Amino acid sequence: MTIRYLLPLIAATFLCSGSVLVDARQPKRPVSQTKPTAAQLVQPQWKLFTAPDGRFTILMPGMPQRETQTQKTYMGEINLEIFVAQPPKQQVAYLVTYNDFPHSYGQMSNPQEILNKAQLMALKTTKSNLVRQRNIRSSNGHPGREIEYINSGGKITKNRMYVAEGRLYQVMAITTKKQHKTLARTITGYLNSFTVVLKK
Repeated sequence: MTIRYLLPLIAATFLCSGSVLVDARQPKRPVSQTKPTAAQLVQPQWKLFTAPDGRFTILMPGMPQRETQTQKTYMGEINLEIFVAQPPKQQVAYLVTYNDFPHSYGQMSNPQEILNKAQLMALKTTKSNLVRQRNIRSSNGHPGREIEYINSGGKITKNRMYVAEGRLYQVMAITTKKQHKTLARTITGYLNSFTVVLKK
């Protein structure tokens, strides 16, 4: 499955697709080989990822896949950029998405209004129930919001949204209830590692 199927309703399609489910079959190995522990199977290599345009950095479990698509919206045409990483043997996906606003819309709109609309759209498109929300700020002071929601299939999404320099960023971790508990600290570290790089 390609990340093309994640568009335009990234989380909705992603959560229903089954693409974050682990294949339960294990490869056959020689009898003499020692069985790796669960920790050895699921530890991805986390590396600092810098966006191609240099406008954000984040720790990712490997090189994310990238997809770009132009979407028609009430604001006019916008380009949606998506970066997705899925560690092997884990029921979790890490995503960063962003879109640039048309100049006139970005100048006129209140950041809280944008965040309200983004939250409403996230819940509506994924058919999810809001678990919790709080207002936050990026490390360099941009307004944001953290929301956590759960869909009917039991997938939990933790999403931090920021409005910064004409863009809406969404930093998400999508996982199962079981993995959400075991990966809670990892997910928090991932979300905390996101940094908006200011224009020069």
